[in-house]
Amino acid sequence: MAARIAVIGGGNMGGGMVRGICRACAGENVTVYDHHPEKMAALQQDTGCRLAGSEIQAAQDADYILLTVKPRAVEAVIGALAGHLRGGQVLVSAAAGVSIAALEAAAARTGLQIPVIRLMPNTPVSLGAGVVLGACGTSVTEEEKRGLESVLTGCGLVEWGTEQQLDAGMAISGCGPAYLYMMAEAMADGGVEIGLPREKAQRLAAQTLIGAGQMLLQTGQHPGALKDAVCSPGGCTIAGVAALEERGFRAAAAQAVKAADAKNRAMMK
Repeated sequence: MAARIAVIGGGNMGGGMVRGICRACAGENVTVYDHHPEKMAALQQDTGCRLAGSEIQAAQDADYILLTVKPRAVEAVIGALAGHLRGGQVLVSAAAGVSIAALEAAAARTGLQIPVIRLMPNTPVSLGAGVVLGACGTSVTEEEKRGLESVLTGCGLVEWGTEQQLDAGMAISGCGPAYLYMMAEAMADGGVEIGLPREKAQRLAAQTLIGAGQMLLQTGQHPGALKDAVCSPGGCTIAGVAALEERGFRAAAAQAVKAADAKNRAMMK
């Protein structure tokens, strides 16, 4: 029997998760609640998911209760669910900066004893091409973990690890789409400067990013080796690479990840 998911919060990330999850399971197994009816209606039209009139109604029959609300709203939602849950359910949170310990403490304050899983997805999950980082509380069973993974595969790559690894990985996969959009925009700008139409330059940049990512994943080769394979002696690619190196491209990219990680650590405190 397919896992049943309740998604509480239908904003950008919640909606993206619903669309991704419904790629792996029937929409009838996903129930959504959000304060904005228009968002729920759009999700139902796109995915065939079920709609609920409240957090409690959404969670009643679910195996996994996924919170995709703002971090400041997490405790209030957990409080609203207190006294309405049953054994065998798992609380799952995609709220940025809210630790497993904080989730467990919030549940305990309302008298809830429930296994907790923390996720950190990125925005491409809506297309089934994202990354979902996951970490489990100590009371989560392997069966519960695998049951959730079976539906998360519709979102893209699922990576489990420690909570420390989740927080560190967020600075790459969670924030990384913004860095890559900037890269694509800059490449397209360069293409326009040398005579390409904007739309064509943007398509070329986007597909090149997709293809390069697939090469990394499917070959398992070091990115430096793949870069070297494109650079012919005295050719145009190595001239472009040299221009990037002269302007500190590699250092800037590494610093972006470190800056995002530092901000996340400050938020966690």
